[in-house]
Amino acid sequence: MLATLGDLVEDVVVRHDGPINNASDTLARITRRRGGSAANVASVAAHLGYRTRFIGQVGTDAIGRALVDELDAEGVDVSAVRRSGTTGTIVALVDHAGERTMLTDRRACLDLDQPDPAWLDNVTVLHVPFYSLVEPPISDTAITVIGWAHERQIPVSIDASSSSIIEMFGVAETRELLADLDPAVLLANGNEATTLGIDGPLGNTLVVIKRGPQPAVVLTAGSAPIEIPAIAVDSVIDTTGAGDAFAAGFLCYGDEVGWLVDPIEACRAGHRAAATLLTSLR
Repeated sequence: MLATLGDLVEDVVVRHDGPINNASDTLARITRRRGGSAANVASVAAHLGYRTRFIGQVGTDAIGRALVDELDAEGVDVSAVRRSGTTGTIVALVDHAGERTMLTDRRACLDLDQPDPAWLDNVTVLHVPFYSLVEPPISDTAITVIGWAHERQIPVSIDASSSSIIEMFGVAETRELLADLDPAVLLANGNEATTLGIDGPLGNTLVVIKRGPQPAVVLTAGSAPIEIPAIAVDSVIDTTGAGDAFAAGFLCYGDEVGWLVDPIEACRAGHRAAATLLTSLR
């Protein structure tokens, strides 16, 4: 079972084909859907046939109930979801090339506290986006659960999440925290890897750099960097969630923790999952 700890929010996706007209109108197409990095990973993993549990908090409002019900209907175990406050929202501005800029209001997500050891029952992999590690109380909760995972010898995956969040938290502080948490794998995109100054594995941590349509890079101790080509996808209109889909495909590869044994094939599985998601968003 893959457990993910982090955000479940409403995504408001705003697609615009040209420049945004400041102080005036800009034509756009606006859609609403479930979002949050940890929830996205859980959803894709469930669709891949992997047993999945989402750990997080939503509001007591109708939006929160609908988001949890949607995850549940997809086969994700939502027994560890807490309900209090107001559900978070992310506004994603998507330009003509599919690149997105996100305006984030996480609300109830941040308030996850009082962790429960039962969250890790039957879990074989714990995945935590860096978003969950920068602001209490959820950061304290995530660090505690990661510690419990190590005690139970459950491999931990961390996604670097956002170069701007890393810069806000502090690059040196981020690297120090990652060293303390000692994940089995760190997933980062190109910008995040550059921000962190990553040019090799971090101690014993496997590093996988996702680079969109460019080859992913696997960095392991004692080996030269290995590039794994991405799958070409034409006419991409929205890259939202592609990195999370890659993470799900990577972590669901093989039996139990196949990605630890063969990260190269796990990257190929990640590319397939990302390509499937990108195609579905057309």
